[in-house]
Amino acid sequence: MEKIASFQVDHTKLVPGMYLSRRDGNVTTFDLRFKKPNTGDLLTNAEMHSVEHVIATLLRNGRAKEGIVYFGPMGCQTGFYLLVDSRVVPDADAVALVRETFAAGAEFEGEMPGKSPMECGNYINLFTELAREQCAYYSRKIADWTEEKLKY
Repeated sequence: MEKIASFQVDHTKLVPGMYLSRRDGNVTTFDLRFKKPNTGDLLTNAEMHSVEHVIATLLRNGRAKEGIVYFGPMGCQTGFYLLVDSRVVPDADAVALVRETFAAGAEFEGEMPGKSPMECGNYINLFTELAREQCAYYSRKIADWTEEKLKY
C-alpha cells in the first residue's frame, strides 16, 4: 500500500505551527501542530476536547463560517486538523483566520459550548480554562505565522 501523505512528514523535525497538509479539490487541510511530536509532550484528552469545542464553535460562527468544513483533533494528540473550502478561505486568509480564532479562544468567556449530556457524548471532560490556556499557548506560537511558513 502507498504511504499516506501525513506519514511522509519527518515528525522528528516538525515544530509547533501551522502547515498545509493536503489539497483535495476545493478542500484544503491544515495541520495545526501544537506539540513537538515524539517527545511524549502530548495534549491531554481534556485539553484536546476543550479546545475542539471552543475553536469549532468560534470558527463555525465566525467571518469565514461558510468555508469551514471541519475542525478536530489529531489522533496522535499533537494538534488539530482544519479543513476549509479554499474557494472561501484561501491560504493567506486561513493563516489570519487561525491566528484570530485562537486569540479569541484565549479570551473565551462564558459557558463551554456543548457541555451537556444532550450535546456531547463526553461532556464531563470539557473545561473552559484548559481551552483558554491551550489557545493562548498556540496563539503565541503562530503570532508571526505567514503563508510562506505553511510548508512542512
